[in-house]
Amino acid sequence: MKRRHSLAGIAAVAVLLAACGANDKPAGGQAGGDVKKGGTLYLLSDSPTQQYDPARSSSLVVTGLQFVHRRLTSWKVAPGQDTTIVPDLATDTGKPSDGGKTWTFTLKDNQKYSDGSTIKSADIKWGLERSYAPAFAGGLAYHKDLLSPGLTYKGPFEGGQELSTIETPDDKTIIFKLARPYGDWNWVASTPAFAPVPKGKGAEANYGEHPIASGPYQIDKFERGKTAEFSRNPHWDGKTDETRPANPDKVIWQFSQQTNVISKRLIDDTGEDKNAFGISFASPAQLAQIQSNQSAKSRLVTSESGALAYLALNTLRGKLTDVNVRKAFQYAVNKAAYQVASAGNAQLACDAATTLVTPGIAGREQFDLYPSKPEGDPAKAKELLAAAGNPNGLEGLVLVTRAENNWPKLAESVQSSLAASGIKATIKPMDEETFTAEVQNKPNPDYDLALVSWQPDIPSANANIQPLFQSTEIGGGGYNTARYNNADVDRLITEAQATVDQKEAAKKWAELDKKILADSPVVPLIYTRNSYLHGSKVGNVQIGRFPAYADYRQFGIIQ
Repeated sequence: MKRRHSLAGIAAVAVLLAACGANDKPAGGQAGGDVKKGGTLYLLSDSPTQQYDPARSSSLVVTGLQFVHRRLTSWKVAPGQDTTIVPDLATDTGKPSDGGKTWTFTLKDNQKYSDGSTIKSADIKWGLERSYAPAFAGGLAYHKDLLSPGLTYKGPFEGGQELSTIETPDDKTIIFKLARPYGDWNWVASTPAFAPVPKGKGAEANYGEHPIASGPYQIDKFERGKTAEFSRNPHWDGKTDETRPANPDKVIWQFSQQTNVISKRLIDDTGEDKNAFGISFASPAQLAQIQSNQSAKSRLVTSESGALAYLALNTLRGKLTDVNVRKAFQYAVNKAAYQVASAGNAQLACDAATTLVTPGIAGREQFDLYPSKPEGDPAKAKELLAAAGNPNGLEGLVLVTRAENNWPKLAESVQSSLAASGIKATIKPMDEETFTAEVQNKPNPDYDLALVSWQPDIPSANANIQPLFQSTEIGGGGYNTARYNNADVDRLITEAQATVDQKEAAKKWAELDKKILADSPVVPLIYTRNSYLHGSKVGNVQIGRFPAYADYRQFGIIQ
């Protein structure tokens, strides 16, 4: 599996903007009163656009794409509860056979697109085939190597070739023949590429600006950099859709809004902004203002936990090739200082992290292989470095970070704590594009340490572990920023992915979590929370245990 880029990964960059636990309410809760059908919901975003082409989208089930497109499976999300998988277009969450190599789904009856035509199994296949076309790259790609080993298939537009590993014996049945057993295939079937596109449609590059809708809303107007306006899909059948109540009559996205302006509009809470939700995380610069404004404070919702922020150690570089040197970093980093740099003070910060699998993932085990105070243990770090042949510490290390937002400040907190343990590092800030080229794409990058974070795309430990630590994810756009290469771990990842029994798979992932951390390729820092602000007329603003994003599907207007 090779992801070129993940919105979850991108979003995790901004996650650190949000002050963790920034409100006093129980985290992962719900805000807003009872809603009724009707009204207009406004979504305020600092991004210039939103991708509505399912082949090119990295949108989680609960966020942007769900208004327009359904998928084979979906997620049931509720505050304080583990997220579970439920059927969406399919009648169930898939039937595995052949030891997990074959998965069969059956579509529900009489489901239609916004143009009134019937959704067929061949349309699911066509949508997936589109995702292989170079012109439609960029979306989540968990399915690609499993359906086309070596990514040899190049899409349906050149020569009309079909993907032979997907069978559609009738209009309602779709069968996937995978290259190897894969227990999380039903979770993968909830990713954007599993949304239907009418067979033969969607060849144009801007299909995402006028897609044929299978979800509760259709796009009436799209202007990149300005707005996207939705109205109800008259052919959507709510009785077959258990996760989208589709409360508002209309949804209007407003793009390219400055983050601080979004926060001010929502704090002021006047006019149409009473019906607005801020997609961008609440501005850290204005969190203090929010805390002092009782009305705004009541409209701030914070996730229970979130992305894993961590310090990646380049395991292929210099002294860091020695596992005993890397273990010293576990004690050298002052996580309490990082909490303060993230949120302003320790009381508002997230929990210090000690595992790779984030909270809210079924089967996660809490452990700490390197117990110390949140402030770290410089004496222990120096002791380990000396034992590894470095009695004078380390110097000349390069710590790369993004230049945007408060990343440099976060990097400075890490730099300072390392110095207390005799580890001298120079911070090298980069813009987003340069950072991606250096850390994810360059064969021999110039860094020893990288400050990064990660939120999985599906609620499975598979999505925590595999993208970050399988050797196939080194370079080429992958997220193995520690450049960790362990053949035994690679084998165990493949074995855990092949395990269909989810309880058994969870045990394998928990063992992998410990095994990888024993090699110390990264230092877990915090489980970063997200905070969102919304207007006083927006109700049902919910965040479950996973993901750390508000569930847009539940929003409604308080009439």
